[in-house]
Amino acid sequence: MTTIEQPTGPNSAKNTSDDADLAEFGYKPELKRTLGNFHTFAAGISYISILTGTFQLFYFGFASGGPAYWWSWPMVFVGQFMVALCFAELAARYPVAGSVYNWSKKIGNPHLGWLAGWMMLIASVVSIAAVALAYQLTLPQISDVFQIVGDGTGTYDVATNAVILAAVLILFTTVVNAFGVKLMAQVNTAGVFIELIATVVLIVLFAVHITRGPQVVMETNGTGAAYGNGYLGAFLVASLASAYVMYGFDTAASLGEESLDPTRNAPRAIIRAIVASFLLGGLILLLALMSVSSLKGEQLSTDGLQYVVLNVLGPTAGKAMLWCVLIAVTVCALAVHTAAVRLAFAMARDNNLPASSKLAKIHPRFQTPVLPTVIIGVLALSILVVNIRQPQIFTVVTSIGIIMIYLAYLGVTVPMLVARLRGKWQPAGDGRFSLGRWGIPVNILAVVWGTGMTLNLIWPRASVYNATAPFHWYLQWGAVLFVGVIAGGGFAYYWFIQRHRTGVLAEHAVAVEAGTTPPAPAASPVASPAAD
Repeated sequence: MTTIEQPTGPNSAKNTSDDADLAEFGYKPELKRTLGNFHTFAAGISYISILTGTFQLFYFGFASGGPAYWWSWPMVFVGQFMVALCFAELAARYPVAGSVYNWSKKIGNPHLGWLAGWMMLIASVVSIAAVALAYQLTLPQISDVFQIVGDGTGTYDVATNAVILAAVLILFTTVVNAFGVKLMAQVNTAGVFIELIATVVLIVLFAVHITRGPQVVMETNGTGAAYGNGYLGAFLVASLASAYVMYGFDTAASLGEESLDPTRNAPRAIIRAIVASFLLGGLILLLALMSVSSLKGEQLSTDGLQYVVLNVLGPTAGKAMLWCVLIAVTVCALAVHTAAVRLAFAMARDNNLPASSKLAKIHPRFQTPVLPTVIIGVLALSILVVNIRQPQIFTVVTSIGIIMIYLAYLGVTVPMLVARLRGKWQPAGDGRFSLGRWGIPVNILAVVWGTGMTLNLIWPRASVYNATAPFHWYLQWGAVLFVGVIAGGGFAYYWFIQRHRTGVLAEHAVAVEAGTTPPAPAASPVASPAAD
């Protein structure tokens, strides 16, 4: 008979049931369950972050595909919604930290799980740095005071200033995450509440200033002329602006070990986060195109939505809205950092990272893994340094991060589809979320979508990876080369080294009474800390 530490308090009975699900992985409960329904929803929607993504990438989508790039938003939503539905079903069955890693390990195999976790962890660290750079897109437009380095006209003024501002944000997310999930949830929830209110207000303000009809989304601005296959080529490039935004909804499940009733709350949070992001983000993009004074201005392709806000609302209201965008960027970076820490913790307690016993240690006071919080923050800061003198290389690196997230998602949806086709997939019962007979068609669409968009993301286009001088072949092929090295190197490392060490560390394994058989941990047998 397996014995699990009994929690106390008003939710103790429910917590005991939630913690019992961890025994299937061989884990004992260690993280504190404090997050409610809105907290998990806030974690998912702040990672997607409507205001961060749309404001950070509108300029690229518009420059590449004109106003018609808007159609990539519903296209990406439909594809990612198929993935989200699969993830919601998994969250109902396995609400566990490091969601993508543990799901891939459970329904696939330990090798695939490690590779998915490896790709997702590297991508998450890169994403923290990439999101933090969005401060540069907003703060200097609020006030010249925030252009600390030069006046913005020097060769490296903008890039260097972006690193300074981003470093401040990463230090903030590191400190907040180090002080525990409760503080993180409070900051994140407050930020998401402000972001949602600001988004609705912005939609209304854009709507009352419209100067043209919705047919604007049929205009291409002649962007297809540069491609042999016409506008399709331009649209596929422009669609990256939407693909770079709509992911991260799995964060709601990755906080499952710190959530109340996660098997029911996490699936709802995943679906609500992506649907709300699609509706609100789609309206912002559409109404921005309908309300801006002119579609011919070059600033639409350089300053993006920040320019539209100031153009439509004027300097006072416009700058007030940009402060809300700044809050959205802050909680987005916080959510990405949080998800990365949970993933590192999940992999470490399986002895799947260097110094695993230290990385998986929970701070007795803050009840959170502090060491990976700090290390991830330091790594994100080190990646930022590349942007000072090599912004083109940083662009390649951030694009690679998105590609690896899509590959990590495929590391879940592909084995899940295989399990379905073999009749081995068992969804959660007791009225929890399940796709039922729609499971196979939804899962097939999720795999097809993920494969197609990954190819679109990694395709070595000069317009994406080497748009400005200096022109080098290795920049254009950077995504293919680096993803190949990271994936191939990770595969080889696990096969030759890591697979001989993997297994739940003894101090994190569920306690088992003498003379009984321990639950299968879905990886290797329980490992000793000495294996670290």
